[in-house]
Amino acid sequence: MPSVMGLLEERERAARQRVEALQAELREAEAVWERFVIARETVGEVLAEPRRGGDVAPVVVVGERPVQVRQAVPGSVVPHWEEGLAPAVLAPDYQRIMDVLAGGMRGEAMDCRQLAAAVGLEPVPAKVEGVRSKAKRLAARGWLTEERPGLFSVPVGRGGGS
Repeated sequence: MPSVMGLLEERERAARQRVEALQAELREAEAVWERFVIARETVGEVLAEPRRGGDVAPVVVVGERPVQVRQAVPGSVVPHWEEGLAPAVLAPDYQRIMDVLAGGMRGEAMDCRQLAAAVGLEPVPAKVEGVRSKAKRLAARGWLTEERPGLFSVPVGRGGGS
């Protein structure tokens, strides 16, 4: 019959081995986590740097109020509209939608199929859905109004000038 002390020593040894294995796994996980933190911080710094030599002037003046403009790139975030903000801050696909809607009579709304055709896309479901999601995003951020579901227009003072 094994002794009580022998059983305790055996369990202590097993527990110590488990703790050492978990500590090694924790060190590895912390190293991976640290690399992600550094990567995120580096990307944040790079994205925060002003772009040099872009096509867009550093300051666009709409009316009397100057607005700082960063060059828009495809896939960039759509900013919330605010007074004096020009469509030039939008990515090219969004600018085309704004230009098409601003080109018509103010307040004239278009559905997504019409918008897709107007920006030069084939009015097939996949393309219309892409335009719809962009128009919805513009409406959610105040650039467009959605009068009825799927019917978009540019409010007065928010179009053109890109």
